[in-house]
Amino acid sequence: MHTKLLSTVVNTVNMGIIVVDTNAKILLWNQWITNHTGISEHDVIGCDLTTAFNEPVSPALIKAINNTLSYGLPTVLSNALHKSPLPLYSQLNNKNEHTLMLQSITVSYLAYQNNKTACMIQVIDASTSLKREKMLRSHSESLKREAITDSLTGIYNRRFFDDHFKLSIHNAIRHKQCMSVFLIDIDYFKQYNDNYGHLLGDKTLKAVALALKQQLARASDMIARYGGEEFVMIFPNFCYEQSVHFTERLIKAVYDLAIPHDLAPPHYRVTISIGTCSGLPSQNEDILDLADAALYEAKQQGRNRSVCKNLDETSTLCQN
Repeated sequence: MHTKLLSTVVNTVNMGIIVVDTNAKILLWNQWITNHTGISEHDVIGCDLTTAFNEPVSPALIKAINNTLSYGLPTVLSNALHKSPLPLYSQLNNKNEHTLMLQSITVSYLAYQNNKTACMIQVIDASTSLKREKMLRSHSESLKREAITDSLTGIYNRRFFDDHFKLSIHNAIRHKQCMSVFLIDIDYFKQYNDNYGHLLGDKTLKAVALALKQQLARASDMIARYGGEEFVMIFPNFCYEQSVHFTERLIKAVYDLAIPHDLAPPHYRVTISIGTCSGLPSQNEDILDLADAALYEAKQQGRNRSVCKNLDETSTLCQN
């Protein structure tokens, strides 16, 4: 009764079980293996494992079996390195398409009657778990992206900027490299929303964000939505003279969008004002506050322009 019960259990479990002796001759071959090979136990008992299949067995599995028999220790084959050590198929009709089952394999040492030894190979179909892991990883990455991305414009959000800004300051001080911070504001945007409505306002925000983002040329450069109609850029290893020229490009990029704005004299189109601060920051200076002060000056001086502050010289330059 116990033998029949054991046989029923072995042939019912949802995993493959193969037992081989010290000469790699097959002693047990359960129904799961038959289901995924089309080869019955009757045809392989007593056969060498390497010749039992119609296709080659992975050398890594043979090595694992030899090591387990030699040292009496279990071996686990990583499915990241050994995806399909045995020629098994989730569905046998897939054999012609060469879609091998992804497998997780554990090789265990067995000691049984009269000091005999053998090796048990346990096989689990890893396809489902790997797909689940991939799905969960993808979902996790998606949630991470959502947490740091502005939902309207698709660029980074204020949360990401706050963390990135602290790191940028730290790196600039540590490596004694200048950096530039740009604060950008869409001119007369409240009036634009009041006049054209929030749907067109959102469309304009997206268009401006894209135009600004397209000016970035280095992977290290960052743009984020700072709040409302304000954007912020951080450029590491980017000095005063470079920032002066770059602000001209940003202003032109938005001006060239030619988005009508009836309440924005004298150009009557959507424009931006920029405040920037460049130089080597220190713990006692807030480069962001100085960029904000520069933005205020640009607004006061007529908009559609930039004011660039130099930390090293505490000077300003106005760009029309």
